[in-house]
Amino acid sequence: MIELGGTQPQPQGGGDLIKDVSEATFMKDVVEASQEVPVIVDFWAPWCGPCKTLGPMLEDAVKAARGAVKMAKVNVDEAQQIAAQLRIQSIPTVYAFYQGQPVDGFQGAVQQSEIKAFVDRLVQQAGGAGAAEGDGLDEALTAAEEMVEKGETNDALQVYQAILGEDEKNARAYGGLVKTLVAMGSVDQAESVLNGAPAEIATAPELEAAHAQIALARQAENAGPVADLQAKVEANPDDHQARYDLAQALQAAGRTEEAVDQLLELFRREKEWNDGAAKTLLFTIFDALKPNDPIVLNGRRKLSSMIFA
Repeated sequence: MIELGGTQPQPQGGGDLIKDVSEATFMKDVVEASQEVPVIVDFWAPWCGPCKTLGPMLEDAVKAARGAVKMAKVNVDEAQQIAAQLRIQSIPTVYAFYQGQPVDGFQGAVQQSEIKAFVDRLVQQAGGAGAAEGDGLDEALTAAEEMVEKGETNDALQVYQAILGEDEKNARAYGGLVKTLVAMGSVDQAESVLNGAPAEIATAPELEAAHAQIALARQAENAGPVADLQAKVEANPDDHQARYDLAQALQAAGRTEEAVDQLLELFRREKEWNDGAAKTLLFTIFDALKPNDPIVLNGRRKLSSMIFA
C-alpha cells in the first residue's frame, strides 16, 4: 500500500528535460518551451498516491526520448489558478502541450506501455519520428503539395493517388489527398476517403489536420456575406455572434489570418461566450494548417498569452 503524503520523488538525471513548474514559470517552461518540442505536464499533489507511481514512469519515458519531449511537473496545491484554467478535476492528470496549446492527454495511472505510446505520438506529431524523408516518395509528396498551393488540384490528385498505390499507409499522402478534395469542393468524397484511412495512421497529425479541414469546409457551407457581417460588427462591436459569423465567412473566403484576428478579439472580449466557441474554432483552424505556419505560430502565441495572463 502506498503511503499518502510526503513529496513526489525528484527526477534523477533529467536535467532541463524535467522541471518543477510554478504559476510564475508556467508560461516560459510550458507554453513557450512547447514551441520547440512537446512538453508533457504532470499535474500532481503530495497527497496523491497514484501520482507517485505515474510520475517516475513519465520521467523514464521522457528521458528515453532523448530530448524529443520535455516534462513539467505542476503541484496543483501550489498552482491552483493554472489547474482551474485547464479544468483539472482529478489527479493525476497529464497534458501534452505543443506549439503553445494542449494537444493530447489522459487521466489516472496507466501502464508503462500506454505512456510509451503517448510519448511516441507526441514525437511523431513534432516530426521527430516516422518521417518519410529520403524514401523516394518525399519529393513526389512535396511536388503534390506545391501543386495544391498553385491550384493544380487535378494533377495533385493523381500524384497522391499514385503514392497511396505504392504506400497505402502514407499519412502525408492521405492528408494531402483529403486537402486536395476539399479544395476541389468534394467535401463528401474527402470525408469518405478520410474515414477509409488505415487504423494504424488514424491519429497521425496529417489526418488530424484533414479532419479540421473538413470541419472548416462544412462550416463554410453556411457562411454569410463578409461585407454584411463586417458592417454588423462595426455597428456593434459587442455582437459576439456577428463577429463569430464574420470569422467563419472570412475563413471560407480564404482570409484565414483575418478570421483568426476576429476570433482572438472575440476571445479577448468574452472568453466563455457560447461555451468557448471562439477558442474551439481557433484550434480547428490551427489544426488545419501546418504547425510552422506563421498564422498558427502568431495565433497560438496571442491566444496563450490571453489564456495564461
